[in-house]
Amino acid sequence: MSNPKMHPDEVDIDDALVESLLRAQFPEYTGLSIERVESAGTDHAMYRLGSELALRLPRIPRAESQVHKEQRWLPVLADELPLPIPTPVGYGRPGAGFAMHWSIYRWLDGVNAFDAPIVDLDHAARELGRFGAALRRIEPGDGPPSFRGGPLVDQERDVLAAIDDLGTDGIIDKATALDAWQATIDLPQWQDAPVWIHGDLLPGNLLAQDGKLCAVIDFGGVGVGDPACDLMAAWTVLGAGERTAFRDCSEVDDATWRRGRGWAFGFGLMAYHYYQTKNPILAAVGLRSLSESLLEF
Repeated sequence: MSNPKMHPDEVDIDDALVESLLRAQFPEYTGLSIERVESAGTDHAMYRLGSELALRLPRIPRAESQVHKEQRWLPVLADELPLPIPTPVGYGRPGAGFAMHWSIYRWLDGVNAFDAPIVDLDHAARELGRFGAALRRIEPGDGPPSFRGGPLVDQERDVLAAIDDLGTDGIIDKATALDAWQATIDLPQWQDAPVWIHGDLLPGNLLAQDGKLCAVIDFGGVGVGDPACDLMAAWTVLGAGERTAFRDCSEVDDATWRRGRGWAFGFGLMAYHYYQTKNPILAAVGLRSLSESLLEF
């Protein structure tokens, strides 16, 4: 059975579809068990195939481009990064009534931090900081622009709509939020060449074992641009006590750090506003990011 839909253009995905796609394109995997992996992710459905593989299918047409990006770039990035990331092993085509490309990856052990929050946050702060710094040092080449690689002001319409609605509902103080937004868009912008960024370092895209961060997944937002958005993890994942270590290991200047805080604020507003009823887990992350970042303006 397909899961409840979060988007008006979301397609139907179920076990029968997965079986049909595998039978037609990867018959060597048809004898493996198929188990849907529940998550708060918004763009893809994921299934575990046997014990060693994972299959991901776009839930919405605009997410298909992420499949092509991951297939092209994950093998390029993997060897340069200090944490494991997904390894593509199959490139699925449209078929069986499903109109998009899709992927098969090696399974990475661990539980996403939506479902099992990371316990050792000091370790996570240092590992995430080093991960982002290593990613930015990789030669950008002809890497595609990340969907969060441009200036945050590009999101102004959605941010202001969220401020207006959430302020009217009494969830935030509208004047305080508007001041924080103005302070954010007044910051110096990224002037250097674009660098590699993950683009979506939220709890659901981090895996942990025994309470420790062990892998980074979901590179649908990967690309080049301003690295500030990858600093959102300071407010979406970490607490105030771990932010200094994260910042030090991230190797960023003050303006980039403050833009990262602005991204955490803007993301928090938009995520909570859009997903309040559609995806309560992601909405809760948005509210945390909004609340934590607002304390530091």
